[in-house]
Formats: sequence, structure tokens, C-alpha cells
Amino acid sequence: MFLLVFLHILLYNFLAVRSCPSLCTCAYGTTGTADLRLVQCSDPRISTVPINVPADTVKLRLEKTLISRVPRAAFFNLSELLFLWLTYNSITSIHPSSFVNLRALRELRLDGNLLTAFPWEGLRDMPRLQTLGLHNNRLSSLPSHAVLFLSNITYLDLSSNRLTMLSADLLDLWFPLQGQHGKSVQRRILGLHDNPWLCDCQISLVVSLSMSLGSPVSLMDQLLTCSKFLGQSGMAMTKAELPHCMRPSVQPAATRVISLLGSNVILRCDATGYPTPTLTWVKTSNHADCCRQDIIGDKEQLPRTLESSMQGSPRVGVRWSIISLDDLEFKDAGEYRCQARNMAGISEAPVKLKVVGVTRLSRPPKKKSQKIPPKSSSNSKKSKQNRTTSVTPSLKDNQIPQTPPTQKNNTQTFPVIVSKVFSIYKRSKTNLKGPKKITNTTLIKSIVEQSDNSTIPTSNIKV
Repeated sequence: MFLLVFLHILLYNFLAVRSCPSLCTCAYGTTGTADLRLVQCSDPRISTVPINVPADTVKLRLEKTLISRVPRAAFFNLSELLFLWLTYNSITSIHPSSFVNLRALRELRLDGNLLTAFPWEGLRDMPRLQTLGLHNNRLSSLPSHAVLFLSNITYLDLSSNRLTMLSADLLDLWFPLQGQHGKSVQRRILGLHDNPWLCDCQISLVVSLSMSLGSPVSLMDQLLTCSKFLGQSGMAMTKAELPHCMRPSVQPAATRVISLLGSNVILRCDATGYPTPTLTWVKTSNHADCCRQDIIGDKEQLPRTLESSMQGSPRVGVRWSIISLDDLEFKDAGEYRCQARNMAGISEAPVKLKVVGVTRLSRPPKKKSQKIPPKSSSNSKKSKQNRTTSVTPSLKDNQIPQTPPTQKNNTQTFPVIVSKVFSIYKRSKTNLKGPKKITNTTLIKSIVEQSDNSTIPTSNIKV
């Protein structure tokens, strides 16, 4: 039983891989030692994208059918697909995720449909795509964000559409300025003919650059026509006197600014050019011409584009820009560059900012000890006496107080006084005659009388 189920699964997978969709033809082509599956569906009765296309298909052609939309993940199981042709159908819409899992696709053609817009972000699912054909559709614009997904495209056919203008970002991709890119520039083939172009400086620059020697872009047909020029229509661009692009020039309001720490400063620059240039501020260095060049821990990556700027264009060909720096710090000092760019080139002007001031209140300087000149011996003795009189030790229980001496001879310590007491006591005991009894109180009084200069009060002596 299990064997039959296993064989059924194998047979189903074999038929799913090897079978050919209805109303389609399948064939094998040989390239070297590999067999390539080719599937072509050209029956006018087909109205939806087939879902049972063999997984090993390398080239799929859906042509001259009634397919009107391409749904999400329409070719998800075709991971080996290299060529996808959806030409001359009735396609009006394509889901942005229609091309998921087509990472090996090299060529996508959508010529001869009814597309008014193309999901450019869907090109992210085809990183190896090089050829994109959109000839003979109804595209009226080529948005600026398309440049994010066209970097690998070397063949782009936009002919026979309804395009009138090209964005400056696309021109930067196709005609990069010299030195702007480190790697070699890819050569591209563009089809721009048979569109109602507005003959301005941009499209005329495309034609002139494509005709220059060593140009990275080749036009399929250099005969472009103008839809509107001096009240005429259908005039060949080569016969029209088109306006010339002018490289921008930049003039800053001041090239050197000195401002106080903690203050606010505004940097301004003006630019002229045709087409009207766009302005950006870039910080290129830190602490220019400033005494704070030794700030530790400054790891700011430069150059750095500053976003907080305001721009205005009072008339065609003129633009101004300002940037406000609030609560200045020493790290704000440095060189700022105002860059103006249009399709004709880039110009810039430097502005150096210096920040002066102190970071915090300094502490008052410490007073230096004054040198005391040497004094006489009499003065030194007086100073010692003064220091002695200034000391008043605290009294504890059973402690004999000492009065501050006024003379040197009166300064005595307690052990000296005690020795005198015992010597007086001894002499008085030997000199006494008769039976008269001497009490301790009498003895103490006599001792005090003999040592009248003593500092010990008798009231504090316990007997």
C-alpha cells in the first residue's frame, strides 16, 4: 500500500515537471551539455497566466493572448527562468510582487501592452535583470524613484510611449559626472524615440551627450521629436534651437564666520544655473582654525550631509538655502560646503565656522603662601607665648586645671609641682619638734605658702 502511494507521488511530480500546459507548446533546446525547456503560449483563448508551467522552464513566451493582468507571484515556481516575454497582450496592470522568486531572470519584455504604469520596485526581485523592454505602451512618466532599481539595466526600451520629461536623477545614472563614481561606468542602450518630449534643456542634453565621443549611453534612434516648442509641434529636435543647460555657480553670504559658544548662527548661500539647481550642505572637516582641535573622543564621520536646511527659489534658475546651527558647541566648528547641482554639473563653496568662548566658569586661583621674614629671638618668644595662651584645654573629672602663664618662669608642669610638694613635706617633717601633731591639712597649707607662685589651687586637691 505504501509502495503504491509512493509511486503515485513520484508519477504526479514527474507529470507536473514534464507536462506542458494546454494551449501551449513545449520544446527543448540544447546549450552545450544542458537541455533547456522552452514554453510558448500564443493562443488567443488564453486569458490568464498558466499556473502549470513546468518548473524546469528556462524561456517562457506569452504572446498575443487576452491576458489583462499579471497577479501576485504569477511565476513563483519558475526559479530557473532566464527569459520572460509577455509581449503584445492586453496587460493593463502588474502586481508589484508578480516577479517574486525570479532571481535568475535576465530578460523581461512587455512590449505592445496597455500599461500606464510599471511597478519599478518589483525589479528588486530580479537582481540579475539586464534587459527591460517597455516599447509601445502608454507610460506617461518615468518617476525619480525608478533610478533606485535600474542600476543593473543595460538595455531599456521606452520608445513609443507618452513620455514628456526625464528626471535629473535618471540623467545622473546614465551620464554620471566625471570622478563621481570610482568604478567603471556601464554602457547602456536607451530607446527614447517616438515620445512627445517637451524640448527643454534636459532632453537636449541627453541627445548631445549620447552623440559625444566615449559616451556611456547609445540611443536606438537619435531622431527625437518635440511636442511643444515655440508654438510648433512635431519638430525634429535636431532642427530646434534648444535652450542650453548652465552649470550652477554658488555664492555664500560669508566665507568665514566667528560666533560665540552657546549662540545661534545661520549660514546662507545662493546659486544660479539652468535648470534651477538643488542645494545641499555638507560638513567636510572639524574645528577649522580653532584652538580646540585636540578635543578627545570626536569620532564624527565626515563628510556628513546636513538635512536641516531650508531652500527657496524666487525665480527660474535661482535658488537659495540656509542652515541654522543652534546652541553652538566647539564640535560645530569646522568647514561647511554649500553644494549646488543640476544636470549640467556640480559647484560648491566653502564656509568656515569658528567658535570662541569658554566652556565653564573657572575656579578662583589659590592664594600663594606669603613668605614670613625671619624675626628676632624676642619676637619669636612672644609668638610662642601667644600660641600658648590661645590653647584652652577642656577639663575632665579629677583633673587639675592650669592657668595660662604670663611669664616664662611661671610655666610649670604638673610633675614638677608634685616633686616640690614631696620635698617640702619631707623637710617639714624633719624640722618639727615636740609632741605637736601635724595634720594633712596643715601640711598642705604650709606647702602652699612656701610655693606661692604655684598654679595649683588647694580647693581641687583631695586629701
